[in-house]
Amino acid sequence: MSPDATGALARQDRIVVVTLLLLVALLAWAFTVHQAYLMDEMEAAMWRDMNMSMNGMEPSWTVVDAVLLFVMWSAMMAAMMVPGASPMVTAFATINRRRRERAAPHVPTAVFLAGYLVAWAGFSILATALQWLLQLAGLLTTMMQSASYAWSAVLFAAAGLYQFSPLKERCLAYCRSPDGFILTEWRDGALGAAIMGLRHGLFCMGCCAALMVLLFAVAVMDLRWVAALTVLVTAEKLLPGAAFWRRAIGALLFAIGAGFAIAAWMFQ
Repeated sequence: MSPDATGALARQDRIVVVTLLLLVALLAWAFTVHQAYLMDEMEAAMWRDMNMSMNGMEPSWTVVDAVLLFVMWSAMMAAMMVPGASPMVTAFATINRRRRERAAPHVPTAVFLAGYLVAWAGFSILATALQWLLQLAGLLTTMMQSASYAWSAVLFAAAGLYQFSPLKERCLAYCRSPDGFILTEWRDGALGAAIMGLRHGLFCMGCCAALMVLLFAVAVMDLRWVAALTVLVTAEKLLPGAAFWRRAIGALLFAIGAGFAIAAWMFQ
């Protein structure tokens, strides 16, 4: 096959995969926006009908509440993380397209993506449990907003510190280097593809989980904050200059944490 034909197929792979990933992300964003709208409606109704602060309400959870929150977290993680995973998913699709052309065993790209999303579903379980604990401790309101400037300052400082850790640097390198991941992690078959997706999701979790926990530092369902974190995560994974972005984001988080610390000192 000529270089021009190979390049055209590679571009086709990118177009198809990016289109499908955008569709997944848009669906996840649509669900997230819908949940945020419902949350705003609930808050308005509580203030109108009960005329009381949400901070004064005791958290009351049922199994249904926990399941719905898990679904919310899973959709939100898909919306935030799928765009940044596009280079790895594209690389996986390209390899399987070449294997299919040689009549070699190949696996649908959706299997890899499913494994990736399973990893973040696991994170969503932990986030749901953490949300319950934070509400019990009074650090998070029933409307999923931070109830303590000091707590927000701690979260931002911890996330900023993690940006400079060797683990963050290693996980980010895997997230930014599809070729390196494929060379060291390739597995044949559908199960192998699912495990690859799961492991890539775990590396991405090691890279981004501290940033995702920052949702508890402001407001879990504040779409402006969700969008801002999505931009930070995607920029860190896709834009040139990995070290610059990692350190710049760390410095930004420290600065925001300092602002919350000052607010805690002044108002609490």
